[in-house]
Amino acid sequence: MSGQVDINRNLNRNINNTIDEDSTSKKRSNGFKNKANIDMYLMFTEKQDTTSVDTTLTIKKDYKYNYLQKDNFGLMPFSNIGQTYNALTYNFNSKNSIPLFGARARHYNYYEENNISYYEVPTPWTRLTYKTAFEQGQMLDAFFTVNLSKQFNFSIAYKGLRSLGNYQNSLTSTGNFRFTSNYQSKNKVYEAKVHIVMQDLLNQENGGLQNEDIPNFENGNEEFSDRSVFDPNLENAENILEGKRFYINHSFKIINKKDSSSTNQLSVINKTVLEDKFYQFNQTTPTESFFGNSFNNRINDRVTLENFNTQLGLNYKNNFLGDITFGLGYNNINYGYDTVVIAQDQNIPNRIKIDFLALHGHYKKQYKGFIIEGSGSLNISKDFAGNNIGGNIQLKLLEDLNFKGGININSRLPNFNHLLYQSDYTRYNWYNFNDFKNINTQQISVSIESSKYINIDLDISNIRNHTYFNLESSLVDKDRVVRPTQYDKAIQYVRLKVGKEFRLGNFALDNTVMYQNLISDDNVINVPEIITRNTLYYSNEIFKKAMKLQTGITLNYFTKYNMDGYDPLLAEFYTQNETQFGGFPRLDFFINAKIRQTRIFFKAEHFNSSLTGFNYFSAPNVPFRDFAIRFGLVWDFFL
Repeated sequence: MSGQVDINRNLNRNINNTIDEDSTSKKRSNGFKNKANIDMYLMFTEKQDTTSVDTTLTIKKDYKYNYLQKDNFGLMPFSNIGQTYNALTYNFNSKNSIPLFGARARHYNYYEENNISYYEVPTPWTRLTYKTAFEQGQMLDAFFTVNLSKQFNFSIAYKGLRSLGNYQNSLTSTGNFRFTSNYQSKNKVYEAKVHIVMQDLLNQENGGLQNEDIPNFENGNEEFSDRSVFDPNLENAENILEGKRFYINHSFKIINKKDSSSTNQLSVINKTVLEDKFYQFNQTTPTESFFGNSFNNRINDRVTLENFNTQLGLNYKNNFLGDITFGLGYNNINYGYDTVVIAQDQNIPNRIKIDFLALHGHYKKQYKGFIIEGSGSLNISKDFAGNNIGGNIQLKLLEDLNFKGGININSRLPNFNHLLYQSDYTRYNWYNFNDFKNINTQQISVSIESSKYINIDLDISNIRNHTYFNLESSLVDKDRVVRPTQYDKAIQYVRLKVGKEFRLGNFALDNTVMYQNLISDDNVINVPEIITRNTLYYSNEIFKKAMKLQTGITLNYFTKYNMDGYDPLLAEFYTQNETQFGGFPRLDFFINAKIRQTRIFFKAEHFNSSLTGFNYFSAPNVPFRDFAIRFGLVWDFFL
């Protein structure tokens, strides 16, 4: 008992003395050293990018305290938490050589392979993240990890959300289960990383406000201040994305010679991934005034994807040559529907099924402050041709000045729902597998990072055969048609992002500004020219440094442009060039605090909503959220 008292005294003393440098001061076990500090709690990705757990309170934590739990600069949220986001900017640095599953608007909260982290902790670590939602419901992400020995760790987590929303038929209910494990033998010859992810993301879809109600919203009609009074376009629709993935990445060293002066290692590596997904759109009765004619009296669209991928290769590490990996992969893909559709102008098959081999390679060399890295992949397939090659170089110019430059060249087929789609709505049926060409992109990027000076990110992209969903301009409001289109001309896209924080005593002004420009004969990609986020805040340690306080105001703004529309049947955004949106400020007032290992967040979101005009939309006919007060916390504790 006295030992536990000493631990608690040490813990309290460390927290009181150094708010930003947390230390658990716990006794370590399972092969670790005697004492556990916060920098010993490690998290790393599949690429071995290792960072220590960060429990400090900074303005960056405020930016990440949202449903996605990452900085959502460049994304325009919908009115309810758990709904989709309208992209204000695009990154054409794709590394995929095969098409992606459709319903991309549902994938913002979908954990992909590169979103999964693995852990090494000296004592059990738990993190609870909670945030209030809109009307009924809340969001909770519960995470736990422990090392059963120095060699073996596992983690388990579940993020759940239920939020009714302020508008009719806008309920969201989502769940993300994650399990990870990593193991390394005592002689470090065998290593393995495993994860299992199961996800279900359900959204009721209301299709936005009816056209005749837009003036009532924009004029601030008091009769509609209760947003549930609005009659939406859809009252009985919902869509759901579900997926489960089983993943293992392991290696065995067949040559393992390593000492203080040289390294010579040769490993056999294998990565195997099995992922099943389905997307479904349901309506108890069709809304033909919104989607057009239908085959049935009930809408039940369901599409599935079974994707099996395994790669076998060799990895060689040498002090002089660097880190070299070469492998051969096998892919088996089964995408589609249960029935064939016979339409007036064509027969729509039900499946795209294919298996093929692919070559993969990776190289990395590090010398002092200099890192060069390259990777490539090539599909050995006529029908599923695709390739990717990329490389980057990193230099540490000064102690607080890092440079990174890169190039990426990619060619792949459009996403599956561009190639094949079936629906109970007659106009949402197409088959373009033999008609659409590969999307070809090239990107050059440069970035400079410095907390003292400035952060700059510049990328220039060239896109050919851009494939997108288009709202046909000839249709009338009651007979809308959204269909995939391929643009065979070249598009040039430039993005410049600049970030800088200015500090004066306990006050700070954090700024992030992005400039974008597109060169194209037609408006097939629309983005605002300027996106900005500016935060003026005060931070200090109070109550004898027992609590850190952070309070201020954040401005989000983007210039007017032809904002993409949202199609709830496809769960995709489409290009429209009829109406401009944007040019409205969003002001948030926040008070954040940190007490020991707990961070508390309080925010008055969009508090200027009734002061600067009701012209705020997340997509055509889809209003952004009104003024709301929300709060929550992130609680870390170490056993």
